[in-house]
Amino acid sequence: MAKAQHVGLDEVVAYFDELEDPRSEINQKHPLVSVVVIAMMAVLSGAGGPTAIARWAALKEEFLLNVLNLPNGIPRKDVFRRVLSLLKPEAFQACFANWLQSLRAKAAATTGVEQPIYAIDGKSARRSHDRKNGLGALHAVTVWASEFGLSLGQVACAEKSNEITAIPELLRLVDIQGTIITIDAMGCQKDIAAEIIHKKADYVLALKGNQDKLHQAVIHCLDKHLENDFAEVEARQCATTEEAHGRTDRRVYTQLPIPKDFVAKEAWAGMRTMGMVVRHYRKDGTENMDVRYYISSLPLGVKQFARAVRGHWGIENGCHWILDMTFREDESRLREPHVRENFAWLNRFVLSLLKQHPRKDSVAMKRRACGWSDDFMLEVFGGTTL
Repeated sequence: MAKAQHVGLDEVVAYFDELEDPRSEINQKHPLVSVVVIAMMAVLSGAGGPTAIARWAALKEEFLLNVLNLPNGIPRKDVFRRVLSLLKPEAFQACFANWLQSLRAKAAATTGVEQPIYAIDGKSARRSHDRKNGLGALHAVTVWASEFGLSLGQVACAEKSNEITAIPELLRLVDIQGTIITIDAMGCQKDIAAEIIHKKADYVLALKGNQDKLHQAVIHCLDKHLENDFAEVEARQCATTEEAHGRTDRRVYTQLPIPKDFVAKEAWAGMRTMGMVVRHYRKDGTENMDVRYYISSLPLGVKQFARAVRGHWGIENGCHWILDMTFREDESRLREPHVRENFAWLNRFVLSLLKQHPRKDSVAMKRRACGWSDDFMLEVFGGTTL
């Protein structure tokens, strides 16, 4: 086996050296690090739960015995289930911190992006509920670095309405300094804006009825200046046109400074500008239009505002859609609280690894290739290309 692969795998294993084994001594037949690494490799190759991980591991016995410390052979499915059910999700994620830092640094150097967009949004695994035992579907709030293709953190909550409490916890978990945080209307809260500014980041927050007074004030301000084509205010505008799947979308972005006498200006930490995006599109032969409004701590600069808005949509296309279509996350029947939460994190982290590999194939094709080729799987896993 190529030396570069062994080096890459050794470095990966080292990330989990500090992970405390939650199992009783009698159940520590297989090294914890080896169990975790096998689980990650199996998910890279298409596994969707402990049973599939164990089946993949059994088929890859010769390969795994060659690259990992497995003094008692290949673990059975109960071992994987026990580990994933006992590991506390926050401790499990914490072990990825150094790995993520390395991936983020490489992605920043490759893309040249100086102030990356970190989109925060939630997604439910719809079939992970257990009504008999009063367990609702898992709803995980994720930080997604849109330009890097990296999932940087996850916090689970009972349902979408709990995102308001999950987002501050997520902001404390991830280093956001020097970034632009984008959140949909659910996360448009004064405390969240203040936390973002405190951590030396900027924000672009969508507005809807949950902040009705602020929402209406922004609409009124923009409508007033629209009437005279922004003649009395320092406004900025730009437009984009995109064609995909037989549909044409045209978006007009408008940004202007917050007026000195604007309502609740002092209540929103760092608020400097407001924005509007008007989208014109044709659907089912009919012309349609929708308008969205935002507040932001960004200075006047409409291209940066437009990049932030578009970057937020990247979490839907680049993360959530792939988790459903390629990882089949919506179909998962994992119901044990820690198992499903830890597995959701494995899915997001594995997706990040697949996106970092330079091959131009789709994520689905790369994942198949991981199942077909041990060499390619190790390339993705270890961050090497041979």
